[in-house]
Amino acid sequence: MITHIKFVSIPVRDQDVALAFYTEKLGFEVLTDQPFGNGTRWIELGIPGAETRLVLFTPPGQEDRIGTFSNMVFLCDDVEKTYEELRQRGVEFKTPPAKASWGTSVQVIDPDGNQLLLSSQR
Repeated sequence: MITHIKFVSIPVRDQDVALAFYTEKLGFEVLTDQPFGNGTRWIELGIPGAETRLVLFTPPGQEDRIGTFSNMVFLCDDVEKTYEELRQRGVEFKTPPAKASWGTSVQVIDPDGNQLLLSSQR
């Protein structure tokens, strides 16, 4: 049976810029950074303490996915606190955090314009 999600992919234009953003600004750890064939590079990142990995890679022919809304949601203990910490690191957000009946959320914009959601649970 399926046990968990191994990784999700975020399409990026410049892997070096994306790598700096996700490690230096968001605090992800590099798990794999290696050649992937035909001049491509495979970068897997991890959230400390989590099983799911994040891949910074755009398959050839999928470049139109770069800079779009992502259905990816990252869970935070405290969205407002995380928002303030990341804002101080220069992270761009679409709007300030918003509260809803299910919790609080905010959209992060990465250097490629990809929109990722940070969310808390109520």
